[in-house]
Amino acid sequence: MSILFINGSPNPNGNTARLAARLLSGKAYDTIELGTTKVYDYGQDFADDQFDEVVRAMASADTIVLGSPLYWHSFSGMLRNLIDRCYGPIQDEFAGKRLFFVFQGGAPTREQLDTAEWTISRFAGLYQMRYEGMVTNAAEARAAAARV
Repeated sequence: MSILFINGSPNPNGNTARLAARLLSGKAYDTIELGTTKVYDYGQDFADDQFDEVVRAMASADTIVLGSPLYWHSFSGMLRNLIDRCYGPIQDEFAGKRLFFVFQGGAPTREQLDTAEWTISRFAGLYQMRYEGMVTNAAEARAAAARV
């Protein structure tokens, strides 16, 4: 089983990456750093765009872990761009894949967590992925690790 972690944080060694590493402890996985990957806004057209590369990596993985810090009441703009860009070109490439969501922040409110999880779970449903849940702290990462 192949696992892909997509880090929506600009910090490749930050809290989001550490929480994902706890979730994926003992498992081999590949990482895409959205902070250094060019996935432009929906509707933009640039020759160096890497959206198709990210989609190919997602399509080839069995399990996808999306990760983001909590910024201004939601997940990062980098992750938002990726999700937005999937609308339209993605048909059944992600069907049957398992999706986990790593989402962390200093003091998130229940509303912030619920809103972000609703968006990610809807994203999973739209593309026929099996949403496996959100991980927001080390205890949740340890509990969810058995399901990865």
